Amino acid sequence: MSRRSLAPSPSVVDAGILVAVLAEAATGLLSLTARPDDGWLFVVHGVVGLVLVVLLGLKFWRVWRRVTGTLTRTVAVSILLSVLAVTALVTGVAWTLGGTSPVPGVTLLVLHGYLGALLLPVLLVHLLARFRLPDRETVAERRNALKMGGLLVGGAAVWRLQQGVATDLVPSRRFTGSREDGSDEGNAFPVTSWVADDPDPVAVDDWRLAVRGAVETPRELRYEDLPKPSEGEAGETRALLDCTSGWYSEHDWQGVRVGDLLDSAGADPDAGWVRFRSVTGYRWSLPAEEAREALLATHVDGERLSHGHGFPARLVAPDRRGFQWVKWVEAVEVRYQNDPAQWLATLVSGFD
Repeated sequence: MSRRSLAPSPSVVDAGILVAVLAEAATGLLSLTARPDDGWLFVVHGVVGLVLVVLLGLKFWRVWRRVTGTLTRTVAVSILLSVLAVTALVTGVAWTLGGTSPVPGVTLLVLHGYLGALLLPVLLVHLLARFRLPDRETVAERRNALKMGGLLVGGAAVWRLQQGVATDLVPSRRFTGSREDGSDEGNAFPVTSWVADDPDPVAVDDWRLAVRGAVETPRELRYEDLPKPSEGEAGETRALLDCTSGWYSEHDWQGVRVGDLLDSAGADPDAGWVRFRSVTGYRWSLPAEEAREALLATHVDGERLSHGHGFPARLVAPDRRGFQWVKWVEAVEVRYQNDPAQWLATLVSGFD
């Protein structure tokens, strides 16, 4: 049986590549804020990634004579697109199977994300030069639909096999792809920061925690005003921190419950959001009901938080990804609306 009899039509392959790349970008971005019920995102991301490589292989087989001929701008973009897609897949699979990064300080999972981000603009350039949508009749053709369906089924089967192997090689791996590192060992878990957040150590004598916004009585607390774990006054919660760079760590966290802070300041019950602001300008918001169950931790496993882990206080938000656990918190702000600009703050905070 020839390759032509097995492959969908060229226009359907091209359209499939576009849809696959967009699906990979969407699921990759959504996975950054994935909750425990969002495991399907990672399944879709993995299956579609495998299908994408097959589609790119079919396309390259079709155009290889053109690619190996005169190197035009369009051909160069096509080659770059293929290389980025395949390398993104390889780094993702290698990370799943327990591989390590050749770049110091950057995990394979982070490299996978960078490559995926680079893929999008290259794809757009390629589309402007070459892409043509298939007509409706071609898409609806039974044989094309069956072939694309077969690719998805095959991708799902390969993904499932890969997950089985990964479970044997990396038994501590979570559904997010993160690996266990430093659980129950106090401050001895990885120190990572989002983009440019790297402040000097906070001078505890000068630090104040403000509780403000939609409250009856704004408050400003010193470090010594916070509950002391050694005296049995602090709230405590066990929570798992899952970092988007590819590790997770589970600990007993001690500190002050956000709900107690809000009650002490008389937070307006009609206010739907609570925003946590760092000394760097970094900020993140949680729905008020969820925020009440969160903790502003001063200690981890009985040890005072180190500077790298957010001393004097960091947000502990169970079931949220690590970048949402704001470090070096200096303000808790009760708000009536969410703060969509917080995404921009995560990119520019820390830059002077």
